Amino acid sequence: MVIGVGLVLLGGCLLAGRLLGGPAALPTAALVFLPLWFIGAGVNMAIGVRKAGYTVAEEAPVFLLVFAIPALVALLLRWRLH
Repeated sequence: MVIGVGLVLLGGCLLAGRLLGGPAALPTAALVFLPLWFIGAGVNMAIGVRKAGYTVAEEAPVFLLVFAIPALVALLLRWRLH
């Protein structure tokens, strides 16, 4: 579910880039997504540690997966659009 939120955020960044800068801004919009999603995935990890009671060591692989899938999609899109 969290990965889906990341993909929706990526879509929002791409839409904002297209509206603000046209098709040429899409590669930049994909890059803007990366730090935003890093923060979002970090918040998800913090919630898992604080509220769900997991350790950082238990949440780290989940964080990597949650961050990596949308980030890879963004980088692939940037590569294809550039």
